[in-house]
Amino acid sequence: MRFTKKGGFAVNAAEQAKDFQIASKIAAVVNVFKGEFPDLRSDLKPWTNDPETREMLDPDSIDISFHFPGYSFRCHSRSILIQIRFHTVESEPRAIGLEVAGFSGLGRQWVFSTIENWQFVGKKEPVPDVQEKLKHCCRQTLEIFNRPNESLAS
Repeated sequence: MRFTKKGGFAVNAAEQAKDFQIASKIAAVVNVFKGEFPDLRSDLKPWTNDPETREMLDPDSIDISFHFPGYSFRCHSRSILIQIRFHTVESEPRAIGLEVAGFSGLGRQWVFSTIENWQFVGKKEPVPDVQEKLKHCCRQTLEIFNRPNESLAS
């Protein structure tokens, strides 16, 4: 699995899906989130190509956003951005964690990271059962990206 960089900055999930294996894993992640939150709409190109956005991007990540049809009071957001972070071990990229954030019209409402202590922090955090659903999605995402490519079909 190889991840593409454009001009030294990370690219959106749509731009990362250059081969069947990566595209299949990205699609599987979208299905995991839609399985828990059926009304979500996925966006594989959540970032615009402007200087301010490029400053924030991680060159070793795949970024996907999800949008509710309106404001979700249970999730306290309208959109969820996930950033799947990678680290190369023995020339093979491994998913090391996810950074997740919920956004409303008022900006970022909460953040969640699997890299530290798996805690939600913010102005308005999702309700407890939604937090558990998001944690489940993150566990599944790590499993999807860290299983061998040959087991993709199973």
